[in-house]
Amino acid sequence: MPRRYDPERRQRIIDAAIRVVELKGIGGLSHRVVAAEADVPLGSTTYHFASLDDLLVAALEQVTSEPQSAVESWHEELSKEVPLADALTRLLEQYTSGGRGRIRLEYELYLAALRRPALQPVARAWLDEMCEVIGRHTRDEGTACALVAIIDGLLLQTLLADRTFDPEEVRAALARVIG
Repeated sequence: MPRRYDPERRQRIIDAAIRVVELKGIGGLSHRVVAAEADVPLGSTTYHFASLDDLLVAALEQVTSEPQSAVESWHEELSKEVPLADALTRLLEQYTSGGRGRIRLEYELYLAALRRPALQPVARAWLDEMCEVIGRHTRDEGTACALVAIIDGLLLQTLLADRTFDPEEVRAALARVIG
């Protein structure tokens, strides 16, 4: 049987891995599960991604570069003539309005870097980009990185406590750090 030309197969595998992690978490990810989700032979997943870490790196790179996750797109909103705390609060409110599944997915991949060294450079780059973009609008890098830490904490608390997003609480927390 001739080999089937399928230039989109690698991308379908990455997309399937993202769906699996979003629905089942990192623990539900395997080459077999991803192959079934992508509707490709099992050998295709191991051909394109020798290890699950390789697949997770590709998934995290894709997730952090997608428009709803890309921090670089925040620059325009942060450049508006409004207080920084208000602009960040508006961005976070938009981010959380898309549903918790996407945020859960991003944090699953982001926190997987704690135990998977292959993911650490991608996670670190995401944090560095957040500090850099927010830092364009703060008095110093330390303030920007403190805001990133507050944002992470607020988002994780929203997820873990299954709380609704409270714009006033978020704005007040951000304003305290900004000064």
